[in-house]
Amino acid sequence: MMKKLPVHEITYRRLRDMVLFGELAPGQAVTIQGLVEALGTGITPVREAIRRLTAEGALEFKGNRRVSVPALTPDHLEELSFARAALEPHLAQLACNLITPAQIDGLEAIDAQVNIAIQKGDIRAYLEQNYRFHTTLYTVSGQEILCAMVQGLWLRVGPSLRIVCGRDGTLNLPDRHAEAICALRASSGDGVAQAIRDDILQGQEQIIVALREDAQSRAPGVRSSIDK
Repeated sequence: MMKKLPVHEITYRRLRDMVLFGELAPGQAVTIQGLVEALGTGITPVREAIRRLTAEGALEFKGNRRVSVPALTPDHLEELSFARAALEPHLAQLACNLITPAQIDGLEAIDAQVNIAIQKGDIRAYLEQNYRFHTTLYTVSGQEILCAMVQGLWLRVGPSLRIVCGRDGTLNLPDRHAEAICALRASSGDGVAQAIRDDILQGQEQIIVALREDAQSRAPGVRSSIDK
């Protein structure tokens, strides 16, 4: 599907994923030329992708042809968690009324990939599959505007989730997905909403601790040629 998209859209999505899954650490300044080389494309689509992500609050200009992922403060995180806790349980509850058994099976298969990533300690795979689980569930609700808003919130919080995983690994991360799946199979809208709400709040607590302890450090393994 990506091959059928225009180059500027492919570039945007690839750079978005770099932000979303923590390849760019909060506060890590990278050059535009470094991004051009990392993405293997021209400077024009990279500039367009940066413009879009800057408008979405996922990147910020640092001067001297550099950009960075904004570093979250505890106050920022509280705002993001408030918005997520308002929107995501609502979308999950709506999805519960529409979801089919086959779609629940699909979510369970995604959660199996989350568990495999946890067992392997594969941070990137964990972040990707965790995001995929949530967005797949919310999409079932059919609420396109709210789903787009939620994806914007995840763009802001994703890099800090990488910090948590980089510091603590993945083995000790509680799995609220299983609770959500059980609630979906029981057609319990309240149950799936509560599972998603608990997932958001426990993530908030973990990120706050990580922000306090690692405010001046980078998540491991994110430094690369784009930093030159």
